[in-house]
Amino acid sequence: MQPVLTVAEMQAVDARGLETTPLDELVARAGTAVALAALDLLGGAYGRRVVVVAGKGNNGADGRVAAGLLARRGARVTVVAPGEVDRIGFDGPPVDLVVDAAFGTGFRGAYDAPAVAPGVPVLAVDIPSGVAGDTGAAAGRVLPARRTVTFVAAKPGLLQWDGRGLAGDVRVVDIGLPVGPHGIDRVEDADVGAWLPARHPDGNKWGAAVLVVAGSPGMTGAASLCARGAYRAGSGMVRLGVPGGRLADLPATEAVGVELPADGWAGDALEVASRCRATVVGPGIGRAKGTGAQVRWLVAHSPTPVVVDADGLSVLGRVDRRLESSAPVVLTPHDGEYERLVGAMPGPDRVAAARRLASVAGTVVLLKGPTTAVADPWGRVLLATSGTPSLASAGTGDVLSGMIAAFLARGMPPLEAAALAAHVHGRAGSAGHRAGLVAGDVPDLVAGVLDALT
Repeated sequence: MQPVLTVAEMQAVDARGLETTPLDELVARAGTAVALAALDLLGGAYGRRVVVVAGKGNNGADGRVAAGLLARRGARVTVVAPGEVDRIGFDGPPVDLVVDAAFGTGFRGAYDAPAVAPGVPVLAVDIPSGVAGDTGAAAGRVLPARRTVTFVAAKPGLLQWDGRGLAGDVRVVDIGLPVGPHGIDRVEDADVGAWLPARHPDGNKWGAAVLVVAGSPGMTGAASLCARGAYRAGSGMVRLGVPGGRLADLPATEAVGVELPADGWAGDALEVASRCRATVVGPGIGRAKGTGAQVRWLVAHSPTPVVVDADGLSVLGRVDRRLESSAPVVLTPHDGEYERLVGAMPGPDRVAAARRLASVAGTVVLLKGPTTAVADPWGRVLLATSGTPSLASAGTGDVLSGMIAAFLARGMPPLEAAALAAHVHGRAGSAGHRAGLVAGDVPDLVAGVLDALT
């Protein structure tokens, strides 16, 4: 995992650091890191033209240190204050690099950056100026960075909302300050092998069995995708029940069919769940009257962890108190489903939104998006940033819910199971077609990613 520090947490790190290290020394370390990043982007310094936009705060100080180091290496460096110039690189000799050291993560308000000539790379110091450190929301005219050098740890604003696209290639630099207490981490490839329990050599197919309650008569695509996602993520047995569907009408997969009545199916599903290690409910089950009551009954009485997805979330209605449950629950909303559960859209701060619902519902919440935020009821958050636009295709979420259930069935805690599934899901999307990826492609790609990372 990589730590992610909020603005307040980073301020606490700085305060502790100043107890033992002079500010000038910390600024020198940060400025040196900026200069090294600039040299890398420039491919050398001699004769290069660099404009450093340096504000009055510590970010500006970092930029001025970098400017001095670059000048000593032979670069032609101009330092300007925010608002001093409106255009860079349009008139006079061409500019090779702009260093954005105007404002840092604590900036409030709007910042109108100078216009930069097309093709001139921008190096941001800590965060692109004008991007909020916690939410990633940009205010004013913000320069998109080719690279951002940030210190100690990544910040939420670099990983979500506008900041994700504006920060470019984010490099975290150690300047000798310990991270300290924090509530957010980002999942990495190394976590897959470290967290995912190995299959026991004496195990059998029931050791990681999953029950999938999904689909409706004539509409079994979501059920099939969910079941395949569970199998490819390591479940040895998937029991698949479609409320009201005949066994003969179930999709032809390795899943073993379960006969469930059209109404009052939760009791029958619970009997099957007693032999499994995790359950998924919701993909494609529809929103008929009475379905919400059955989903709530299943959640309340399941002997194993339950993943609630898609229609299962929609029929829950407004969640304004702790969900009744006898086992851990994972809710997996996208923005529209989140709005139905909470009564408002998530907004730019995905971390805060996931925490809010997790606290109210008393469950783990996986809030889907380019950056997926996974929160537990106590405020712990894991971020999965491997998502790709190619996964914005119908049915990919059904695969993800099956994966989460498989990881739960293999023995992972709910928070880690959901976050790791989101990370692997994103990696699988990146391994497939950039255009034309369909949900049916994803389960096999998942298996390939797990082969490579475990």
